[in-house]
Amino acid sequence: MSLSEQIMDEIKTAMRAKDTFALEALRAIKSEILLAQTATGSKEEITEDDEVKLLQRLVKTRKESARIFTEQNRMDLAEPELAQIAVIEKFLPAQLSEAEVEAVIAKIIAETGASGIASMGKVMGLAAAQLGGTAEGKTISTIVKKLLT
Repeated sequence: MSLSEQIMDEIKTAMRAKDTFALEALRAIKSEILLAQTATGSKEEITEDDEVKLLQRLVKTRKESARIFTEQNRMDLAEPELAQIAVIEKFLPAQLSEAEVEAVIAKIIAETGASGIASMGKVMGLAAAQLGGTAEGKTISTIVKKLLT
């Protein structure tokens, strides 16, 4: 079952349950999928990698919003964002822990012989390709910097 079909099923379930947070998050996913499909001018399905990137982008924007709302002591606005993050994350692959990400990056650095911050771009490219949707870019970047310095 494609992501679009899963989202439609979940939207129906959320509508029946009158779950407004889930419904809003699911509609945002559906909207982003439709925008991605029509951006190329054709109505074809987007790839699974593109779907994961799309979902990660949605989670990232909501985390940033929740962080800002929390800093401003606006928990009434932060809580819906956090609830939507939980809904969106159900469709993402399982995320690796920092230790697992660090092990993969250390292996990449050993294989490429990278040393110093000048090789960060090369290591980041390989790490992002290998880790795919299983780790956030910010986490990967932080660990690469730590290991290369």
